[in-house]
Amino acid sequence: MNKSVLEPEVQHYILDNLKGDLPQLLLRKSPFSDVSMQEIVQQIKGRKVAEKKFSFLCKEQIYFPPQLNLEQASSESTGQYKASLVAGASMVDLTLGMGIDAFFIAQNFSSVDLVERNKDLLDIVAHNWSVLGKKASFIHSDLMDFLENNTKHFNLIYLDPARRDNQKKKVFLLEDLSPNIVEIQDRLLSIADRVLIKLSPLIDIAYLVSVLHSVEEIFVVAVKNEVKEILVFLNRIKRNASPKIIAANLDSSEPECTFYFDAISTAQSHYSEPEKFLYIPNNALLKTGAFNWVSEKFGLKKLHPNTHLYTSDEKTQDFPGRILEIESIEAKALQKNEHYNIISKNHPLKPEEIKKKYKLKDGGERYLIFCQSLKNKYILRSKG
Repeated sequence: MNKSVLEPEVQHYILDNLKGDLPQLLLRKSPFSDVSMQEIVQQIKGRKVAEKKFSFLCKEQIYFPPQLNLEQASSESTGQYKASLVAGASMVDLTLGMGIDAFFIAQNFSSVDLVERNKDLLDIVAHNWSVLGKKASFIHSDLMDFLENNTKHFNLIYLDPARRDNQKKKVFLLEDLSPNIVEIQDRLLSIADRVLIKLSPLIDIAYLVSVLHSVEEIFVVAVKNEVKEILVFLNRIKRNASPKIIAANLDSSEPECTFYFDAISTAQSHYSEPEKFLYIPNNALLKTGAFNWVSEKFGLKKLHPNTHLYTSDEKTQDFPGRILEIESIEAKALQKNEHYNIISKNHPLKPEEIKKKYKLKDGGERYLIFCQSLKNKYILRSKG
């Protein structure tokens, strides 16, 4: 961390060049003897990411880390959501990183310990927290060394394991993460009441329940219908063979869905040809795999076991997803260059192939859904 970056004249130069051409800026000579142009551009890039991802850091004297740390950091909305789930006297974040999640979670705890093995990154976060007026104990340590030497007990442990191996390839299984969650889960629960683990949105929920033996809750978290992360709570007391599953779509008006894991296999669907209304669950709910539960919970009929679309003659309110009033049409009714939002479910053609075949264009207000029921293939068009 180069503290000269924080000098007023450097900060003003950074702000003056926020809208500049960064490749061109890199070709210039830095106007400061103790701050390189690469460092200046790093701060500009950081500010740009912050504007979209965590706007509370858009202020002078905030120091931004390298690009990889910015990309791996949680967003402000997902950090705030995590904070809404926890509270207590003491917490420790064992994989601090840029500290976005920790910043929000820490607001609900009296005692906060933050562990990070990258000394430069730890110094950056400590500086930023000072600017933001937030206190914590900053601990430079490898996670495993911390666990070996720790004598404290915490209400909450939070960790976001590294999802890349030594060759920088992405990994997803808990055994392949750093740290190996399966290997250390008992150790974590021996020093904390609860453990909150942030995982890849690609990880399978049934797999989590099978390899973790103290799962209390699993949250599937989407932002504007894009699944961003899976959160797992371990609890050393509340060990449940069928943990609670929560699907949340942040930055939307859609309700959360809560059910127990065994409902994924025990719930039953009813089936029907398309009726007046079509229901498309949000991606957080789809990620849970609770396809039959959706039918049972909301009193809807499913089109096909592998077509995760639902239908009814009467409109159901408070559905966690999109509701369309539809009509069935023939392919010959499609006009060249018409604009549609195209959806393909359990259909041989993908949206791009549909656009090409029927000479359609993206966008507009209407939806076009290619799908199949138990009896037929359909092209459904939203009304209005």
